[in-house]
Amino acid sequence: MPVKLNPGDRKILLAAAAVFLVLVAAAVIFTAPGDTENRVPTTYSVGSEGAKAAYLLLKESGYQVERWEKSPTQLPNGKQKVLILAEPSGFANENERKALENFLQSGGRVIAIGSLASFFLPHGSASFDEVEGGIAWQKFDALAPSAITRAAPQITLTPRARWARESVALALYGDDNRAVVVHYPFGEGEVFWWASATPLSNAGIRGPGNLGFFLASIGDKQSTQVLWDEYFHGYGRTYERAKGHPMLKGLFAQFAILGLATLWTFSRRSGPLRSSPEPSRLSPLEFVETLGGLYQQAHAASVAVDVYDQRFRYWVTRRLGLSNNATPQELERSVRERWKLDDNQFASVLQASASARYQPDLPPKQALKLVQTLHSYATKLQLFPTGAKEKR
Repeated sequence: MPVKLNPGDRKILLAAAAVFLVLVAAAVIFTAPGDTENRVPTTYSVGSEGAKAAYLLLKESGYQVERWEKSPTQLPNGKQKVLILAEPSGFANENERKALENFLQSGGRVIAIGSLASFFLPHGSASFDEVEGGIAWQKFDALAPSAITRAAPQITLTPRARWARESVALALYGDDNRAVVVHYPFGEGEVFWWASATPLSNAGIRGPGNLGFFLASIGDKQSTQVLWDEYFHGYGRTYERAKGHPMLKGLFAQFAILGLATLWTFSRRSGPLRSSPEPSRLSPLEFVETLGGLYQQAHAASVAVDVYDQRFRYWVTRRLGLSNNATPQELERSVRERWKLDDNQFASVLQASASARYQPDLPPKQALKLVQTLHSYATKLQLFPTGAKEKR
């Protein structure tokens, strides 16, 4: 049974279909082709600077060739093996460079291409070539006799880099100003360095001498296994690098903390509920802290001194039989005669304590010093009773 749509729903459906068609058309028209513009010489690219044609040529010609998408630390013994590092897009760490050295030491051959690839090699000495016209193809003649130069007396490539002339490597191709292909032994193996990947690119492999040069650099197809590196092009390296990435470790740490917090919260909510004991409001310390907080909040340091001064005067006059309104001079004279107190500061302390009530801006430190001094005199004179409560 067909579904009937009302006019409003039909308009919405037609509008959505029109927007979808417009988006598809825009994607087809404005999206640039991906692989055809890829400048990385990877065996997955069919662009002009890709290397898929060379890779398929080796496979169809009977070479033992495979894409190497693992870290160099997992390379096998290098005997009768060739590793192609075609313009890597990243740097090798210390362990990976050590693994490449071990590969060469065991008899492997490394074809390193590009200025960045020289950093992967022991004794690498290449640099980027900024010579005018360096982005165009150029022909270079052989500079030294070898099996490779006999197979290709002349090659065509883009001189994007150059090898230092003063190095120990043998220059196979170049001109009077630069060396674009060099060779040198290392351990039981050997290193070939190219200035660019033009001889094995999809467009450059057809250049004069390039195919013969490329096949001669690899060697005998019956006994040689070719490992074409794709690890440093970004294929297959994501998981290996991501495992040790600090951000991933931090993410796992956050998950662990969240799990522990959830477990701890759940265990607390599922455990027995016990009310926290409430402290007694009749505690003397609580009263003292509350009273001190009130004095501090009200900035009433003079009031605290006045309270202690009245208490001190109360016990002195009671012991000496003096009037409550005795002056500080009378108190000082009576204390000296009765208790033989020989202290020149006693009179000034009594005078300062008596006048503190008239100083609302008395500094707290000065107030504390006055109270402490009065307390020391009270202790020395044994004014306050012990073992019995004071009478109000």
